[in-house]
Amino acid sequence: MRNVRQGLTLAAVLTGLLTGCAAAEGDTDGASDRAGASAGTSTGTNAKVAARGGSVGASGSACELPVVFDVAEFWKAKAVDAEEASAATGDLADLADALLRQGPVTMACEIDAKPAGKIGFLRVWTGEPGDADARTVLKGFVTAEKGASKAVYRTFTSGDVTGAEVEYVTTSELLKESKTEHALAVSTPKGPVVLHLGGMDTQEHEAMLPAYELAKSTLHVNAG
Repeated sequence: MRNVRQGLTLAAVLTGLLTGCAAAEGDTDGASDRAGASAGTSTGTNAKVAARGGSVGASGSACELPVVFDVAEFWKAKAVDAEEASAATGDLADLADALLRQGPVTMACEIDAKPAGKIGFLRVWTGEPGDADARTVLKGFVTAEKGASKAVYRTFTSGDVTGAEVEYVTTSELLKESKTEHALAVSTPKGPVVLHLGGMDTQEHEAMLPAYELAKSTLHVNAG
């Protein structure tokens, strides 16, 4: 009975992820990459920032992470148990691997915008400690996303944290539609962390950008 309950729980989680998460495999645009490299540091001082509703990352929060950052008002955070997904078998295991692992990182937390009246998620992905810098990790993440193109990379600084950020476009072969997405990566002693903002479409994505900017502007390494 316990295995049945776990299977149902995992299936529910994966079904939810299907509504806002793209599958793997893709490529980036080298010319746009070079353009982004020359753009310099983005401080986000002119960006609109959402009202704070709490924070995640610290011990006792909804998601314990290598970083801590503020969450927009009404957005709801939930930890993602990738280890449980890894224990699945058959088609469910393949689906879990496709949705919960992207390039060098694994999904650890998703922050749902629906309670705030928007459709989309700010997702947190974590990886194993290693020598790869934030930009390399971020490029690996984008490259692993199906239909990704026109990636523009830049450096960002938040307090004493410096990392890499990217704006790119994903195109759905099924829907024949494209949308804008944002992601950032930082390195920590516990491994790399990627924050990714998707959305149902570009309009919805842009409406959620203040929540992403809030997370970026308050991001710091978890000292706990």
